[in-house]
Amino acid sequence: MKRISLQWRITLMTVLLIGVTCVAMNLLLCSSGVYYMDTIADTLQGSGNVLPNEESMASFDPQLIAPDGDLTIVVNGAQGRFRTTNWYITAVVTLLSGILAYFISGHALKPLRSFASQVEKVQLNNLADMKIDEAVLPEFAQLSRSFNQMLERLNAAFAAQRQFTGNAAHELRTPLALMQAQLELFSAEHPDVRPETAEFLALLREQTERLTRMTKTLLEMSNLRQVARNERIQLAPMIEEIFTDLAPLAEKRGVTLTAEGDGVMTGSDALIYRLVFNLAENAIKYNHSGGSVRVSVAQEPKKLLLRVSDTGCGIPEVYQRSIFQPFFRVDKSRSREYGGAGLGLSLVWEIADLHGGSVWVEKSSEKGTTIAVELPVHEAVSHSIKLRSGSALREQHPICWTIW
Repeated sequence: MKRISLQWRITLMTVLLIGVTCVAMNLLLCSSGVYYMDTIADTLQGSGNVLPNEESMASFDPQLIAPDGDLTIVVNGAQGRFRTTNWYITAVVTLLSGILAYFISGHALKPLRSFASQVEKVQLNNLADMKIDEAVLPEFAQLSRSFNQMLERLNAAFAAQRQFTGNAAHELRTPLALMQAQLELFSAEHPDVRPETAEFLALLREQTERLTRMTKTLLEMSNLRQVARNERIQLAPMIEEIFTDLAPLAEKRGVTLTAEGDGVMTGSDALIYRLVFNLAENAIKYNHSGGSVRVSVAQEPKKLLLRVSDTGCGIPEVYQRSIFQPFFRVDKSRSREYGGAGLGLSLVWEIADLHGGSVWVEKSSEKGTTIAVELPVHEAVSHSIKLRSGSALREQHPICWTIW
């Protein structure tokens, strides 16, 4: 019953109500009709001329009746035909009522469908601008007002959360930078410390750098929505530059980097760069020695599909949604080994959502993982193509290259 739509529920309830009413009326009419038929028949018994059956009617000649005589014809089966006709009428009325109720309920539920379609458009990146139309029926007006108030509260809560994150990250930057500088200065001034002390200092520097990266990422996440997203971006040169930046890490891990395809979109050049960089960096870090990472871009009329594939150990299905949550790590020991804080993929999700796109694990097994990102292709706001600094303008055709 839970899977039946509201329109069908109203229709079935209406049909049931009308059906029960028609059946009750039919029974009452039949009983009263048969009663009065029997009364009339009893009254007519012994009257002048009665033709009780069809055989008598077949041999009946009206000219034989006296001019002033009374004639009564009693037809057998009248009660049965009366009952049958009533049941037919009941069935037809119930069926027509059900059809009429279906279309009327559908028309009456149009405001609810409109409300649902507006609710589906609400996203995390448009809470401040999204409002549900309140110029509707009185029954839905209160619901629309309550929903708009909830959106305002959610937007205020998310804004407060981003503000707190940004403020906390900003306040942590200075003491972390000071600690890092003091550690480097102490190590430079005391090169001949004991091995235990040197190991301890190395651990402190490593954790301080990790906290610094985490703070930087949190600060970036808190400021994402203030970044302009009106730049025209060509993906192939950007991916090539990312591969150049990641080449030392890939060489250290013995991972081959391969890219193919190209695409053009409108958004934030810096944020899209960070999105692709984080995905490629993760694919390298959690790959096998001698493995490969492949980045492919597929351009479609209204969207752009980016895939990053690796040959790592895969992601368990139970964690494939959780990996995009802040501070979540599938293998905490390996994350600590590579200095991860569980914010890289969360930042990827935030950037994709900010651009009106989505990111998900397309497939994953023991042979590797493919993460897909779908981004809308907006109308160009400028005829120029903006590339990151240091990137040369290359041919705007599908490009395929490999970095060892």
